Amino acid sequence: MTGAAVGRTALEGLRVPDALSARVPAEQRGAGRDDVRLLVSRGTEVSHHAFRDLAGQLRAGDVLVVNTSRTLPAAVEGRLGGERLVVHFSTRGDDGRWAVELRAPGTGAGAGAGRRKGATSARAGGPAGAVVRLPGGGHLVLEEPLDPAGTRLWWARVAGGDVAGLLARHGRPIRYAYTERDQPLSAYQTVFALPSPDGSGSAEMPSAGRPFTARLVAELVSRGVQFAPVRLDTGVASAEAHEPPYPERFEVPATTARLVNAAVAGGGRIVAVGTTAVRALESAAGSGGGLRAAAGWTDLVVTPGRGVRVVDGLLTGLHEPAASHLLMLEAIAGRPALERAYTEAVRHLYLWHEFGDVHLVLPDETAHSPSCASNFR
Repeated sequence: MTGAAVGRTALEGLRVPDALSARVPAEQRGAGRDDVRLLVSRGTEVSHHAFRDLAGQLRAGDVLVVNTSRTLPAAVEGRLGGERLVVHFSTRGDDGRWAVELRAPGTGAGAGAGRRKGATSARAGGPAGAVVRLPGGGHLVLEEPLDPAGTRLWWARVAGGDVAGLLARHGRPIRYAYTERDQPLSAYQTVFALPSPDGSGSAEMPSAGRPFTARLVAELVSRGVQFAPVRLDTGVASAEAHEPPYPERFEVPATTARLVNAAVAGGGRIVAVGTTAVRALESAAGSGGGLRAAAGWTDLVVTPGRGVRVVDGLLTGLHEPAASHLLMLEAIAGRPALERAYTEAVRHLYLWHEFGDVHLVLPDETAHSPSCASNFR
């Protein structure tokens, strides 16, 4: 399980001001989870909406594919010798080991202390054989880097092996310094999240599904939009620039494969809710088209060169200009559309990251020239 560096994205030169980072969840800024903005791209045509008006952008027969993986309280305090650190539990391997990332804890002193306290900063992993003490008297032993070319993520064995119990008792959600303060685990669960029998889940929230509410789901269903579940357990997202996601465990159920294939045959559009759903779907796509049931590990990285075989559209958050996820967006939308959308997002002060605003990429089905309409109030 390794990840090789990927090329430059279409937005390397774009500057996203720090002020556009979403500091707190939407419900702490406004009326509720769906109180975020929705940027809609159809080719290079861009329009602005409220997320609660999503139903007006879709049509009967469309399928929204959602990730049902629940978010784990994957950050745990630890000590390596006399050094305090935070362990991010990223991915559980088939052999019982966990891929972990060691992070330096934030401090509560100086300017910006409110954001740093409880957050973390990057730290090199290792060395092999190092023993990290964990709460409750447990420990983990670092064995080897996940990728021989890097040192950020390491395979580790946890004494006793009960990581689910450790996280339940001592863990908290992973967060980064752009957020204002710690939030409860419930703030990191989507309406689609389901528990798994073995206690596994995602190190970080599949955040594209966060703005959905039960009320909005019901409205979409009443208008003929269908929902299809997949599962992909996401690892930590604190990757270096140009670093692709590492292999992740996924499942596309047979019922989802049948629903998607039937919708395609009937002229419906397949819209993935999040890059994680795209990765799961495209990992289960047949070489000649069509979707099949599949489960296991995927190391697929969707790029413009590879393209997409199942997905017509994507609902996703706004990503950092160097993030490899943007290669996936370019594969779906095309470079001109992506550049136009992100330029408009900065100009209209959209909010970035997991608590921020949302971008809907749909196929270009118009023949008129690009415009930038605004329906958001």
